[in-house]
Amino acid sequence: QVQLVESGGGLVQAGGSLRLSCAASGLTFRSYVMAWFRQAPGREREFVAAISWSGGMTFYADSVKGRFTISRDNAKNTVYLQMNSLKSEDTAVYYCAARTKYEPGRRDYDYWGQGTQVTVSS
Repeated sequence: QVQLVESGGGLVQAGGSLRLSCAASGLTFRSYVMAWFRQAPGREREFVAAISWSGGMTFYADSVKGRFTISRDNAKNTVYLQMNSLKSEDTAVYYCAARTKYEPGRRDYDYWGQGTQVTVSS
């Protein structure tokens, strides 16, 4: 049974930082492309960032480029999202997801986590 469990969300002031983690189990982690998505109230889920199997390739949404960094540790079966210079518009539930092909921006991921809330106060 595949499980993706996010952690690290919380309340932070604008301009602050948070690091999200997503621990994966039940799959061969190094064989999966990992991504972060987010969904704000009343809005569709949107792509945030993706990272290839070994971490050699990354892709970001324009809205987070230069502020967020995605990384992974295949020895720990974990993907991270370092979020700096947070803005109120970054407030959302953040989800990690896994798929086998590296096609940045695609939404059809095979597995999804339950999400972690990030709230940025202005």
